[in-house]
Amino acid sequence: MRRLIITAALFTALSITACDDKTQVVNVPVPGPAGATGAAGKTGNDGAQGNQGNQGNQGNQGSQGKTGTQGAEGGKGNTGASGDTTVIVAPPAAPDAPAAPK
Repeated sequence: MRRLIITAALFTALSITACDDKTQVVNVPVPGPAGATGAAGKTGNDGAQGNQGNQGNQGNQGSQGKTGTQGAEGGKGNTGASGDTTVIVAPPAAPDAPAAPK
């Protein structure tokens, strides 16, 4: 029992010490008024050029064109050359058929 009382007394003393909270006040300095605005900085360098884009898709086939107009009439041809004389030989006539006996 003695140990229980001693342990309880020790625990109570430590608990009270841990709860002893002293408030500490910290003074924060207030900043003064802002100064004048500075001069603008230099313009930055140009960025690198981007990569070339992909090739586009092939377009649709166009529609059929209109029928053309009729062409001009051709010029008159030259007269043909004289032909050679052609001889046509007719085959001999067939002999008369013999008369039928009466």
